[in-house]
Order: sequence, then structure tokens, then C-alpha cells
Amino acid sequence: MKRAHLKPLLRHVTFRQLQIFAAVVRNGSYTRAAEELYLAQPTISIQMKKLADVVGLPLFEQNGRDIRATDAGQDLLAACQELFLIFDDLDTRIADRKGIRRGRLRLGVVTTAKYIAPELLAAFGARYPGIEFSMNVNNRDEIITRLRNNQDDLYVMGQIPDNDVDVEAFPFADNPLTIMVNRGHPLARTPSPVPLAAIAEAPFLIREFGSGTRHAYLNLFAEKGLKPNIVMELGSNEAIKHAIVSGLGVSILSIHCLALEGTSGPIQILHAEGLPILRKWYLVYPRGRRLSLTAQKFLEFSATQQDFIARRLIDLWPDLSRYL
Repeated sequence: MKRAHLKPLLRHVTFRQLQIFAAVVRNGSYTRAAEELYLAQPTISIQMKKLADVVGLPLFEQNGRDIRATDAGQDLLAACQELFLIFDDLDTRIADRKGIRRGRLRLGVVTTAKYIAPELLAAFGARYPGIEFSMNVNNRDEIITRLRNNQDDLYVMGQIPDNDVDVEAFPFADNPLTIMVNRGHPLARTPSPVPLAAIAEAPFLIREFGSGTRHAYLNLFAEKGLKPNIVMELGSNEAIKHAIVSGLGVSILSIHCLALEGTSGPIQILHAEGLPILRKWYLVYPRGRRLSLTAQKFLEFSATQQDFIARRLIDLWPDLSRYL
């Protein structure tokens, strides 16, 4: 943008208009943005018309029932996100000068990571008690969409996106996947290691399409030329755990899923061929994006927790020590 074009923007655009604009883009609707901001819809429409008049180009276009940002709107959104970051950082720095540790951290978290992310946030919050947190939990595909749209500060993922979006990724914890069965299941009496073919033949409970865990174990079966005997698709790890306990089948889950109840309950971890699948948890953000001071602190803090998390996993399943 040429320097001459900066003057009308600086002179006529208000910070509140930019906040409203970002809310409209985020919600894809004037109505939903009005509900989020507790404003009347005509107020939203008037402010967006004024903003478009100052920019001199349309900011939105129709996309079915919703609206989306035009190319000019995307340019404005990128500038808004940078501006909001600058003010977040300024707020954090001023709070630090006053001796008040303050900031905000928004995490996008794949569903299996909900077993580890709250514990990490709690430990970080104990060190920085003034930090506010929000956590959006969703499957891998939805988190990638949020990442592409820059909706959160950082994303916790078990698999780095390949061609979906260019990212920076930092491993911070182990995420081993292994076979879990009801203690009364015939596979629990099979000599170790249980053949992967025997697991494929057993009634198998699978996560929904878009799950990173599903992608990992289907790749393992495919590499061995096997096709699991899928009897049920379920939308969460908790639903799969309940189905295992009920005797409906077996599944491959992250050991983190047993963090609350431990391994002495009705679900048993088996030694099996090709398992555990040794994965990592990653903190991810779009390459080239400037992180807020709070996000930078969280990234640095998470890197110091790897050994602690590994010890917790081995306490949960001592046999894991032979693999980590």
C-alpha cells in the first residue's frame, strides 16, 4: 500500500471498526458478529459500510448463506491481526512494569491433546497467574482450518500439517499410541506381543474421519497389508473407552487417554506387534506469524516440560520405558 493511501486510513478508521470487521470475518455473518459483540445488526452494517468507503474497495463477498472477506478484506484482516497483537503485547508490557503478570493465550487443541493441554496450561498459569486462557478442542481437520484462519495463538497437534499450511512446529511431549482392550477380551490372554493381524481381525472401534489418531493407525495397518475389522465409528476417545469397557471392541488410543483412571481399571494396554506408535505432541503456528509475548513464553515453558511428561507416562505404564 502506497504511503499516500495510509493517510485516510489513519485519519478515518477507528479501532472499534477494526474489531467489528474481524468479528464479521470470524463469524461469516453480520448477525452472528452482532450477537458476539452485543451490538445491533444495523450498527454492524453501518460501521462496515463506513470502513469499506474509507478503504475504497469491497471488503466482503457472498459465500452461500455466509459472507467472506475479499482479497482487500484479507489484506485488512492481516493488518488487524498484527495491530491486535501489538496492543496485546503493549498491555502485557505495561502490566509487567506495574508488577502485574498479565496476558492472554488462545490454544487450538486436537481432541486427544485435551488430556495433556489443561495440565500444561495449569502449570504455566501457576508460574504466570495473571494469564487468561481459552482452549478450542476439535479434530485435526477443524484445527487445521482454525490454523489456516489464524484463529488462535498456538495449536497443539500430534501430526504436523503436510501440504495444508506452512507452519513452524516444536515438539514438547511424547504421545505414544497403543492397543487397548477390555480386561476380559480374548486378546488379553494372547501371548505377547499380540500379532497385528489378530488386532485387525478383532472388532475394531475407529475414530471419526479427520482424526489424527485414526490416520496414524490406519497407516500402520496399511503398511502391513492389513485392513481392520471396523464395527463402529465414534467421535471421541471417551466414547471409544466406554465402548471398550462395554465389550464392543478394541481400539488404538493415546496412553494419555488413561491419565485420569490409570491402567488398573477395566481397560488393559497390550504389547503388540508394531506398537506403540511413537508420536510427539507439537506446538504449531503459521510460519512467519509474529507470536505474542504470552505465546512466546508458553512455547519456551512447554519445552521445559518434556522430561516431566515422559516420567508421568512411564508411571502410568511402566513398560513404556523400553520404548521411550
